[in-house]
Amino acid sequence: MTTPAPLDDGAASHLKGMAVPELTLPATDGTSVSLNQPGLTVIYAYPRTSPPDGAALDGWDTIPGARGCTPQSCAFRDHFAELKQLGASRVFGLSTQTTDYQKEAVERLHLPFPLLSDSGLSLADALRLPTFDAAGLTLFKRLTMIIENGRIAHVFYPVFPPEKNAQDVIDWLRSRT
Repeated sequence: MTTPAPLDDGAASHLKGMAVPELTLPATDGTSVSLNQPGLTVIYAYPRTSPPDGAALDGWDTIPGARGCTPQSCAFRDHFAELKQLGASRVFGLSTQTTDYQKEAVERLHLPFPLLSDSGLSLADALRLPTFDAAGLTLFKRLTMIIENGRIAHVFYPVFPPEKNAQDVIDWLRSRT
């Protein structure tokens, strides 16, 4: 089944240039992470990873932009070294899933970076990040932010196809040099 491409609904147009708020999010490596730090941070927000048995929510494949969280995470994993070489001091994935749930994904996918949980929607609310509801859950619409010294320097939104997002980030970082 072909996943429908999401349309740019303008829900992320306000983000570029915004200061990232002073708040921390729990990470799968046991730390608490503030995104308002010096350096260059790449953070990709995704709706949710599927459980190991692959069972998705009813109707998941028909939601534009919902499917593809695992391929997106794997692409960032596969391009991690290149992102670091291009100046990314930190790379994170972000979802509204709990840290315990995310830990399984980090291990299963062999991610070299932590995933951050915004299960309380504190970052989502502070930045007015685009979300959608499915099966009673509030989930992120897929987007990637490049944060430089605590300010959002660039936003990729909508992200499609998800497995090409890491390469798009690399191309953008290269274009700055």
